[in-house]
Amino acid sequence: MTETSDPATRKAPKRRERYLSGIQSSGDLHLGNYFGAIRQHLDLQVAGESYYFLANYHALTTIHDKEQLARYTFDAAATYLALGLDPEVAILFRQSDVPEVCELTWLLLTATPMGELERAVSYKDKVQRNIAASAGLFTYPVLMAADILGYDATTVPVGKDQVQHLEMAREIARSFNHQYGEKVFVEPEARLGTAPVVPGLDGQKMSKSYGNSIPIFVSGKPLKKLVGKIVTDSKSLGDPLDPETCNVFALYSLFADDEEKAEMAERYRAGAVGYGDAKKALMEKIEETFADARARYEHLRSHPDEVEEILRAGGAKAREVCREVTDRARAACGVA
Repeated sequence: MTETSDPATRKAPKRRERYLSGIQSSGDLHLGNYFGAIRQHLDLQVAGESYYFLANYHALTTIHDKEQLARYTFDAAATYLALGLDPEVAILFRQSDVPEVCELTWLLLTATPMGELERAVSYKDKVQRNIAASAGLFTYPVLMAADILGYDATTVPVGKDQVQHLEMAREIARSFNHQYGEKVFVEPEARLGTAPVVPGLDGQKMSKSYGNSIPIFVSGKPLKKLVGKIVTDSKSLGDPLDPETCNVFALYSLFADDEEKAEMAERYRAGAVGYGDAKKALMEKIEETFADARARYEHLRSHPDEVEEILRAGGAKAREVCREVTDRARAACGVA
C-alpha cells in the first residue's frame, strides 16, 4: 500500500529502476523472440525489479479460439521458465490476471488523441496484410500503454520496431498528466536491444504473423524440415558464396562465436561449403544451444501445476502494484 490511504493525495513514487516488458501469447515463441527480446529479459532480471507479462489480452486481436489461446499462454510461460527466468527474482504473470489494466486503458483512452492511434505502424502494417481491423487492433497501443504505465516502469526493453509504441505510451502519459494537472504516471525510458533483425525462412523479419518462423524448441526432423526451407540463391556447390547476403549465415551467426563466424565466412567465400552444409551446421547449433532448456520445457509441460502456481503468484504481486497506480489515475479523474 502507499503511505496514505487517501487516493486523492497519492502521487507517482520516485523513479527507481523497474523493468517491464511483455510478449504476446499468439503462437509458438521462435528464434526472433529469443534473440530480439527474451534473452535480454533474462539478462535484466538481476539488474533491477523485473515484471514480464504474457499479453493474452493483446492476443485476442488475432486469436478467437479459447483453447488455443490458453495453450499459447501456457507455452510462453513454460518457455520463459525453461530458458532461465527465475520467479524468485523476476515477476512473471498473465496480463489477464490484472484486470485493472483494462480499467486503466479506458482512463488513458480519454486522454489519447485519435491522431496518435492512426499513425501506429503496427496497425497500418496489419491492415496492409489484410488482417481484420477491429477496434481492439486500433486501440492496441493504449492497452500497451496501460501495461507499461500501470507498473510505474522506468525502463522498457524494446526492439527498434517497438520504439514507436513506447513513445506513444510516453505521449499518452504526458497527455494524461497535463489534462488532469497531476504527475500520475511515470514516463519510462526505452532500452534498445543489440540483436539484429532475425531473418525468417523467407528472408523477411521472423514473425508468427508471416508464417516464416523457427520455434525455439523445435527439434529433430521438424527442425530439419524448417531449416531446409530457408531461402537461398541458386549458386551451385563449389561456387563462392556471399555470407553478407545469406539468410542461413545470418541465423548461424546468432549462435556462433566470433571464431566460428570468421571460419564459416571464409569457407563461404572460398566455395568450400554449400548451402546444405551451412544449414546442417545451423541445425546443430540450434539443437545444442537449447538442449538443456528443451528438457526443462518438456518437464514443465508435463507438470502444468508448477507453471500455474508461478503465474498466479506473479499475478497477485503485479496486481497489487497496478491497483495503486489505477487508484492514482481514478483519483486524478475524479472517479475514485
